[in-house]
Amino acid sequence: MCTTYRKFLSCTVGLIAAGCYSWSIAQETQEAQESQELEEIIVVGQSIEDTIPLELMQYGNRVEIITADELEKLGFIDVGQALQMLAPGLHLRPKNGPFDYFDASIHGSRGKDILWLVDSVRITNRLYNGTSPLDTIPAHMVERIEILKGGQGIFYGTQSVGGVVNIVTKSFSNESGGEISLGAHTNDGYNLNGYYKGSIGDHQFVAYASKDDADGYQPYRNEDFQPSATDRERGYDIAVIGLKYGWNSSDKSRLSAQYQHSDADLDYARAYGTARAENLREEDIVTIKWDYQINEKAGLFIKAYHHTWDTRYDWWAHELDDEGNMTGDLRPVYDMAYWGYEDSGLNAMAKFDLQKGFEYVVGLDHQTYSAEDEVWRIADLEEDVTAAYVQVRTTSDLLENSAFAFGVRYNDASNSDASSVWNVTGKHHFSKDLYLRGNIGTSFRLPDAEELFLYEWYDEDANHIPDGGWFAIGNPDLKPEESLNINLAVGGNIGNFGYELIGFRRDITDYIDAYVPVVIEGVEGETFENSDDEVNIDGLEVITSLDINADWSATLSYINTRAELNDDGTQLTGIPESEIKFMANYRPERHNFGLTLSLDHVGDINARRGVRRGNYSVIDLSGYYLLGASQEHRINVRLENLADEEYTTIVHRGTLDSTGNSFLYDNLGMVRTFHVNYSYKF
Repeated sequence: MCTTYRKFLSCTVGLIAAGCYSWSIAQETQEAQESQELEEIIVVGQSIEDTIPLELMQYGNRVEIITADELEKLGFIDVGQALQMLAPGLHLRPKNGPFDYFDASIHGSRGKDILWLVDSVRITNRLYNGTSPLDTIPAHMVERIEILKGGQGIFYGTQSVGGVVNIVTKSFSNESGGEISLGAHTNDGYNLNGYYKGSIGDHQFVAYASKDDADGYQPYRNEDFQPSATDRERGYDIAVIGLKYGWNSSDKSRLSAQYQHSDADLDYARAYGTARAENLREEDIVTIKWDYQINEKAGLFIKAYHHTWDTRYDWWAHELDDEGNMTGDLRPVYDMAYWGYEDSGLNAMAKFDLQKGFEYVVGLDHQTYSAEDEVWRIADLEEDVTAAYVQVRTTSDLLENSAFAFGVRYNDASNSDASSVWNVTGKHHFSKDLYLRGNIGTSFRLPDAEELFLYEWYDEDANHIPDGGWFAIGNPDLKPEESLNINLAVGGNIGNFGYELIGFRRDITDYIDAYVPVVIEGVEGETFENSDDEVNIDGLEVITSLDINADWSATLSYINTRAELNDDGTQLTGIPESEIKFMANYRPERHNFGLTLSLDHVGDINARRGVRRGNYSVIDLSGYYLLGASQEHRINVRLENLADEEYTTIVHRGTLDSTGNSFLYDNLGMVRTFHVNYSYKF
């Protein structure tokens, strides 16, 4: 199958990403230009669904946007790296470099509180809400990344407690063109990608493909490796193809369809007991959308999608004798064990402008989830969720300098009690250079399959708890979490200096606490439980940008978060106490090159069992050079982790060869890596 992809890739060409968004919109600091730029984006997007993030921004929500232009000029190869360095207020730590699992947080949330989308299709399965597209989505196929902060349950459902990340792939264009690109880096890796887009009459199309392959790097310290961990590099092999088709059958009607397939071989590195461990994954997303503008006052949008995520987990370990020495034989811990899920959905949304001063958006969602896991020994599960929502918005006809919206959503799930969420948002411009915005609302999160049904022992024998071993087990009696979210911000511009000061708070009841110690038959393990006490998360975020002159610009963001259970001063696991992101750009107008220095400084983090990690800085240096009469050739270079900082991303538990007892070990972030890439557009 991979041979087919290589042939497809070798003959596929692509087009540079359309400049739909500028960096100033992404930072939301040039408020004076917001209306003009937003109008341009909506014209390009057309779809009611496509315009939701930008409309939410008008009504008081904070939206960050990372453009394809930034991704290309900074030389990122995967989306996780880009979010780690570029997205203010979003903390992300890739476990072992590109295309891997990660820890994430938006305004003090956990990773499972973030809803991940690809072209507005849910990748986060309700039963597997820790999954995301970041281990199979290359950066070179992305048109833009939209990050919506805070509870977004009205349009996106109950899992969007901390926020939403929507990865938008290459968009349509009436002009034909393409680009092909080849890159390599010092972790014995390469990437080859291309895309092409164009139109024939009323028909538009996009085709893209990519191949990313690397042997990887050593993700653990030498002293943490057990002798039985003989596979000591974490690599990946990923192929992606995508096709899009759009038909503007009239000025009022547009039909579009798309298909994306990913085929990935992802190493699952461990510091113990591993001769070979891989997630062999195939993923398919099929989507059909129809937009119909009924008249000047009413529009309709309908979407159907089907998403499958099929993984075979292959883990082979060395046989050990009674003294913990390798015998030379291998045994399967999991021999191509299946875990995966399937989602189908049908969404309908309508927008009405029925009376002067108000606008209404109403919608219906129906989603069907299923999941099965031979690794965590979760039987085949299914769930149906039906939801109805409505949002009422003011328009400039009613309030010239202010915009307010009120929304409510009702969710009815087959395996749990019905729930409702609501929010109120607003934004007021005192002048073109000063505004106040805020939102308040509720969120609701159901426990996932891991929290309910996890059944994991430290060895392959699931029939008993081994002497001296360790286990993790789910709790089927968990209750859903409920929370109240408040966000208030003031921002604007002082000359070329843009700023926003944000305060946020989230109060959570029935908080699902992970890694709770438990003892069964004298053996220590971990489980999940609802806390009797309320969890309070609050913090302050500052986002600034400065256009020094036509050649120099800079952005700086800082966030401080307090996330405590029982008000005892102990930070919740995995949520950094502070984070600073800085970027300085030198892009001279009269020259065909640019340089960027990026910094991500992460404060202290509580890891498993109170182990303190964090307090590290990652610095990237990147540059590009354009050649040719039409600047059709581009060369990118990037030095990732310039200072070769050794930092911990996630703390995991392993098993000592000699005694069988458990121990904690650190996953290490990406080592210093040099990237080079060549692109040709036509």
